[in-house]
Amino acid sequence: MAFIDEIKAKAKAEKKKIVLPESMDRRTFEAAAKVLAEDIADLIIIGSKEQIEKYSEGLDISKATLVDPASYEKTPAYIDKLVELRQKKGMTKEKATDLILHEYMYFACMMVKMKDADGVVSGACHSTANTLRPSLQIIKTAPGTKLVSAFFVMDVPNCEFGEGGTFVFGDCGLNQNPSSEELAAIAISSAESFRMLVGKEPRVAMLSHSSMGSAKHADVDKVAEATRIAKAEMPTLALDGELQADAAIVPSVGASKAPNSPVAGKANVLIFPDLDAGNIGYKLVQRLAKADAYGPMCQGIAAPVNDLSRGCSADDIVGVIAITAVQAQQMDR
Repeated sequence: MAFIDEIKAKAKAEKKKIVLPESMDRRTFEAAAKVLAEDIADLIIIGSKEQIEKYSEGLDISKATLVDPASYEKTPAYIDKLVELRQKKGMTKEKATDLILHEYMYFACMMVKMKDADGVVSGACHSTANTLRPSLQIIKTAPGTKLVSAFFVMDVPNCEFGEGGTFVFGDCGLNQNPSSEELAAIAISSAESFRMLVGKEPRVAMLSHSSMGSAKHADVDKVAEATRIAKAEMPTLALDGELQADAAIVPSVGASKAPNSPVAGKANVLIFPDLDAGNIGYKLVQRLAKADAYGPMCQGIAAPVNDLSRGCSADDIVGVIAITAVQAQQMDR
């Protein structure tokens, strides 16, 4: 069974309420119609009646809960709670009212905060900053979180590498130039995300243009130090580096370049040294290998809030909704 089919089956087994705040995008409704037809999750779509009717024309979203902030019975309570949460940051009732009524991501995050929903999926037509800012202000980080980061689940067809072609790539969407300490935190979080979603043991490669000291540069030193930190913090985790991409995933190359590594040649979690490498890497794999790319998924927030690439398809949104539902199940446990 393909990765996303397994995720959908898990989501169906214990349905969660997922909020979609982007009612100004046709892809939201195309995805919603598919999710509802497959019974993957219960959906809440935020928007005005006119907006929803315009962008959902011809699609069956009759099983979704449609919420207009201007008339929703809980809107006043959401406004009051936002003022309470952000009062020390200068939040006034007037500002909170404007955000709740007109910035649907704030409304969506408040639904999760008030336990009226389990997770949020946004980003098809909003930037990552506009998706994550409200979640960090309202839902906040999970206990013990050192760093909020982002990852993609990559499902590569007809691929013998990784976990049957399935990988987690991190961080490909959020942290621009992480330090060694931050890179180690990203690696540990990404390993846990892989274990939770794929159900297999992670094998983490810390990627670089160098393999085990084959090149000398400050960028290589950063990855080597991140590897040391991560190993010290999680000594039982299969993690190694620094490794070039081919040494990380191709058994023959791994055996040649890093013969003593427990990870080389069989990595299924790839940690990129910076956002440039991560973003370029996932998009190359997505387009050239025709891989399904689900994300950027967020890790470290107190409830599931997941971003989308603005180039996403409706099917990509369906996949992220299913993954968000499974994350919500895990957080409940």
